[in-house]
Parts: sequence; structure tokens; C-alpha cells
Amino acid sequence: MLRVHFTGLDLARLRLAGDPDVLWETVLSLHRLRDKQGESIYGDWRAETRARLNSETRLLAPLVPPRGYFPDFLTPPEGALGLDSGVQALRATPAERVHDELGRLSTVRTLPAWIRSLAEGDARAFGKLIGALHAYHEAAIAPYWPHIQAQIEADRAVRGRALLDGGADALLSSLPPTMRWRAPVLEADYPVDRDLHLDGRGLLLVPSFFCRGNPVALQNPDLPPVLVYPVRHASEAAPPVAAAPRSLGKLVGHTRSAVLGSIGGGCTTSELARRVGVSAASASQHAGVLREAGLVLTLRHGSAVLHTLTPLGAALLRGGHEVPGGARQRRSTAAPM
Repeated sequence: MLRVHFTGLDLARLRLAGDPDVLWETVLSLHRLRDKQGESIYGDWRAETRARLNSETRLLAPLVPPRGYFPDFLTPPEGALGLDSGVQALRATPAERVHDELGRLSTVRTLPAWIRSLAEGDARAFGKLIGALHAYHEAAIAPYWPHIQAQIEADRAVRGRALLDGGADALLSSLPPTMRWRAPVLEADYPVDRDLHLDGRGLLLVPSFFCRGNPVALQNPDLPPVLVYPVRHASEAAPPVAAAPRSLGKLVGHTRSAVLGSIGGGCTTSELARRVGVSAASASQHAGVLREAGLVLTLRHGSAVLHTLTPLGAALLRGGHEVPGGARQRRSTAAPM
């Protein structure tokens, strides 16, 4: 079990990541590629990704074992800024830290020669690592990035609502059932017994598409505290936007256009009905049609149903001026997995 110990200052400094972290998703997807669980969520992704991969998995697998420790330097915070920023930060990791973290990994498994060279600061080895990460990302992450973004946006809407309704206590209580908030300690199912004392540094919560079951924390307690947790999976996802353009009403109908424009950063069916001025049954029906069209995502949170926009729905509201696509474009579209 992991026990994360909070002080009052840590609760004040609790944060929820504003963007998906491309390196966390890349690294954790290696776990999902090699296990056989979550078939309904990851099955199609596994089959399609394996067909595109060459030697990338073989190269990266020793660095990211199927379970247990992997080096913290693989997931610098700059991964939230995109792949290029993330790998630049990875490449700039101090040589002593790379050596220490790979040394820890070598105690539990035999490392190939190129990773041993990486531990010694060999520039060619770093080039090989970065090349493998880029190639793997292009095969396993980039084609699905809009869908990943969508799922994470929807989860953020749920957590943000909890925070607004009840503060940090409610946010921590809303996390998946593998984590339990028993103030002032957040307990989490974990492969080893561990205590993490925040000591006033706060905690960054990072929702992740490819994290499954137990959350993941950095091994080094001296690094800024991060807890990566699994999102609730559904078919598509969400961002906040404002009023619908007038032309949209001609396309989907004025009531449905109003429904789409009123969802914003997330709302329940009853809230949506009040915003649009229709019955709850009508709001639910219109949201269902928009959901089938890939414009809205619906997640259940407790007894409530929360609707959010998908990147396609957000782009449609903007009148198509921002074309979806690419890791740094948060309002993009892709076919669900």
C-alpha cells in the first residue's frame, strides 16, 4: 500500500494536471501493450499498434519492465508540454541521476549493452533512446492522441466538479476506488508498502489513459510529488467552449445547437435542461443524439450523469477554425479505439 501524507499546506497546494502528459502515456502504454487485461478498452489499440511497430518495443522493454520499477527520468514534468519538450528534458537529465536510476534498475534485471552505455552518459545511447521513444510514440500514441485527450478531459471535468463542490477533501474522495482518502492520508493500492510525506510541497494529480488499476508515483521522494491515476473509460471526451455559431443551428437544429453550446466544461442532465430551457428528458435525448454523433461524452459520477464535449464537438462550436490533429492541439478528433 502507498500512503501519501498531507499537511494543511499540501491540501492548499493540491493540483490537477491541466494537460495529458505524453511521456507518462507513452511509458505506461508499454505496460498495456504487453499485458492481456482491459481487452474491451485496449484490445483494438493493441492489435493496431502491434501491426505498426518494428523494434521499438524490444528496445524500450528493458527500461520499462512489465511490472515494478522504471526510471523516473523517463517521465519529466515537461512531458505535459508535448513530446519534443519532454524528450529535450529527458536528454538534459543530469548524468549522475541517470546512472543512479539505471543502476537501481540493473539490480532487478540484466540490461543490454546500449542501456549500460546510457548509464555512462554515452550520447549515441541517448540518441538511440530518443529515437525509439519517437518511433514508438508515432506508432502507439500519436494516432490515438485526440481520443486520449478526450478521456482525460472528461475525467478532469469530474474531478473539477468535485473540487468546486467540496474542495480538496471532495477531490481526493472522488478518485478511483483503488485510492481512499482518510484525512490526512491518501491510501492507494500499490505493489509495495511505502509512505510518501509531502512536507508542504503539495501533490500533482495526473489522470492517465494508459494507467490501469493502481496509481503510479515517482520512486525518488525528493522529486516534486506526482501521483498518476487511471481515468474512467468511456467512448469519447470533453473541453470547455462557449456559444455555438449561428450556422451550427442550421446543421443540427437550434435546440441541439443550444444543448451543445451549453455543455461547456461539463454539466449534469438537470443543469443542461435548465441552461437550455427544456425538460430533463429532452436534454437527455438531445445529449444522446450528440453523443452518438461523437460530439459529446457522457460519464456517470455517483448518482449523477456528467456530459462534456469531445474535441470534435468543441471544434464544431468554433466553426471549424481550429482543425483537430496533433499532440499539442487539445481540441482534436480521432476515431475511438
